[in-house]
Formats: sequence, C-alpha cells, structure tokens
Amino acid sequence: MEQRIVNLVKREGPLTGSEISEALGGDLLLLWRTCRLSTRLSLRTTCRRYLRLDRRIRGFARLSPSILREFLTYSVIGLKGDEKALARRIREIRLHIEDVTRVKSELAYTVFSSVVDRVGTRELIKDHACIIIAGDIVHNMAHDVPRPERSTGKLIKGSDMDVVVIVDDLFPEPEMKRLDQTIYREKQDILMAPHLREEIDYIVKDMGRVREQTRFATFRHMVACKILQEGTLLYGSEVLFSAIKDMLKREGITEKLNDLEQRARRFRRGAEEHLLRDKPEKIGDEYQHLFYPSEESEEFE
Repeated sequence: MEQRIVNLVKREGPLTGSEISEALGGDLLLLWRTCRLSTRLSLRTTCRRYLRLDRRIRGFARLSPSILREFLTYSVIGLKGDEKALARRIREIRLHIEDVTRVKSELAYTVFSSVVDRVGTRELIKDHACIIIAGDIVHNMAHDVPRPERSTGKLIKGSDMDVVVIVDDLFPEPEMKRLDQTIYREKQDILMAPHLREEIDYIVKDMGRVREQTRFATFRHMVACKILQEGTLLYGSEVLFSAIKDMLKREGITEKLNDLEQRARRFRRGAEEHLLRDKPEKIGDEYQHLFYPSEESEEFE
C-alpha cells in the first residue's frame, strides 16, 4: 500500500485522502494508517477541530471532523521533503473550504430572508425572534463532498445548514406555527432543486424550551445547548440573541461545554494512538465510531 501511494503522489503531486482513495481503493482505515505511519510520505491537515456530541461515545464528547472526514476532505498527502508542493495544495484546499463556507452562509441568509418576507412579519421577527446558524459553517469548515440526505437518500452537496429559530415569550403561537411551516416548504424546495441540492436542518422553538434545555439534564439538552453556544446570529433580534448567550454563561453551560471539548481533545489523541498502534481487527467499536463520521441531528428531529 505504501509503495502504491508513493508512486501515485510522485506522478500526480500531493493529493487529498479522498483522491488517493478514489485512485487506489482499499480499506480506508488501512489507507489512513499507512499515510500516518509512513517515513516516505508527509500528511498535512487544514481544519479546525471542534466539539461534537455523539451518543455512541462514552461521555458523549468527540471532535469534529471525524478522523476519517479529516483525512478524506481536509488532509493532503505528498512526498516527504516536498514542502512547497504540499503548502501550495493545502492553500488550494483552504481557499476552497472558505469559498464553500461563504456560499452556504450566503444561501442560508437568502433563504431565511425570503422566509421572513413570505411570512410577512418582518418587524415581529426583527424584534421578537432570532435566527441562529451553527455547525460547519460557523467554524469556517463547510465542505461540498456529496452525501445522502437522511430522509430521502438523495445526494446533497456536503455540509448541511444547521439553523435554530428562537422566538421570545411575546411571539404569537399561530405566527410561530406559520413560520415553521414556511421554513419547511423552503427546506423542501432547496433540497429538491437540481441546481441546489442543499440541506437545511432546522428547528423553531420558544424561550420556554430554551430555558428547559439549559438544565443540561439529558443528551438532547446537551446537543441543543452546544448548538446555541457555537451559533452566530443570521437574522433577527440581537437583543434576544445576546440574552440567550448570557443565559448559557449564567447557567454554567459555557464552562461545561468547554470542559467537554477538552475531554474530547484528550480522547481524540488517545484514539488516534490506539488506531495507529493496534491491529485493525482488534479495534473496538468505540474507536471505530471515532474513525467513521456520524450526524449530530437530534436537535432537529
């Protein structure tokens, strides 16, 4: 395997993990191990690791991107000593990621601005609701690698748009339901449009539910709080958005999530050492879960 990869990058120049996998095939764990352990190959990564919550992991905390996603999408493999070529390819990958993130962020704003216009309650939403975007986009890590959408199985263009819409206690319930229905129709439109094929994961909820979730008592609560913690304001009330962020700090959620992220970083280091050291057939399920990606979708179900 190592010699085949060396021959490939000699001929083609530095390649992403995905490009090597497409060219050579074979077991992905073995491919990753070979690139990481080789003395003739150099692996460079351009990504920001951040907290992801996963029921399959003891303690729930892992890092995103997964080890496999980081290797396939955000890593470049070349010959040892070929630093200029490696740096040039990493720069290309980074610029592409930033471009994909920008396009998805702009699309999210366009979609929700259109939703507000269609609902016809712009002032109400401006004063009594906030639309928060989270996930890969806020970490400047969006990708466009095709993947199947959960409900339809149709291929979509990479990272989804995680959006949380929160209304305050003065927002009328009938308008909240109408807002939810309008977003759902827009979600279906951009999912099915051949020129878009983008996925929005969203939820509409009131402040009563947010206050309940800050109890941090269940896994679903933890996921909801993590999304609010990382989220940035896409549209709506800055006052409400700031109040939510202040609530997370006041209830100790920010500190708890920071502790979970540090635990996840330690777990990731140990997992990578384990995956590199042990024979593949001896690797347990918990470490397999860290290698292969999973969706953090419970907040949106």
